[in-house]
Amino acid sequence: MIKDPSGKQLKDVDWLVRSHAVTVLPSVASLKILRSSSQTSAARNPMIAFADPVFSKAARAKARQQIAMRSITSFYRGTQVDVAEIGEYLPQLPGTRKEVTAIAAELKTATGDVRLGLNATESAVKQAKLDQYRIVYFATHGLVSGDLEQFAKGKAEPALALTIPAKPTDFDDGLLTASEIAQLKLDADWVALSACNTAAEEKPGAEALSGLARAFFYAGARSLIVSHWSVDDEATARLMVGTFRASTRDPKLSHAEALRLAMLAMIEQARSDNDADPRLWAPFVVVGEPTKPR
Repeated sequence: MIKDPSGKQLKDVDWLVRSHAVTVLPSVASLKILRSSSQTSAARNPMIAFADPVFSKAARAKARQQIAMRSITSFYRGTQVDVAEIGEYLPQLPGTRKEVTAIAAELKTATGDVRLGLNATESAVKQAKLDQYRIVYFATHGLVSGDLEQFAKGKAEPALALTIPAKPTDFDDGLLTASEIAQLKLDADWVALSACNTAAEEKPGAEALSGLARAFFYAGARSLIVSHWSVDDEATARLMVGTFRASTRDPKLSHAEALRLAMLAMIEQARSDNDADPRLWAPFVVVGEPTKPR
């Protein structure tokens, strides 16, 4: 756990978030894409969400502890990814069901727009009219690419893990890859990637925004909320619910300001130094920001 050298309790530390709302600017290429889009979404529906996907029978049967994610490249056998092994490896994320259900209630989202469990599939994502939603929300595992150069011939890519079908196909193998994301059609003010390491770099020295996140800009997202490290289910649910609650109650807030308010609330509500540890409230960052009308 982090310790303050001055001896202060973590709850009382003068964190940057107390005075600033931070927005990360993407690469010049990504920024050009953002600035070329319209200022705000014209979509009428508040949110579509995909959460708590089913990875394997074994994962459902076992109450495994949350473990650090492996690089997606470690699941390759030659040039083919072993989807079945990924399914056996990934622990279920029941907390994401509560997370998106709570956010859906805040946003008054239609029940049918919250795809959970067996309904949180790659097919559902590809077939949905995503451009009709202001927020597109994924609460699942993010698989980062690792050393892409080593697996260039195998087309290793970062991906979001969705429900893995019994018989995977090219259209739906349970992995929504960066190249597939880039082909989606969005009109979203922001995309939430409530998962592990969704802002991770692709290799040492690379831009600190993965191809997974960058692909959403190409698809039409104006802003992302992504994570920099493995996240705690319960803490993430509180942070994300707080962020969207703040944004809903005050639409004039920027996305970064809404996230900041949620972070501050978690710090202030902390009952111990462990609860105030930034590993719980600081994993997420806003990347990009919709241009506000003048």
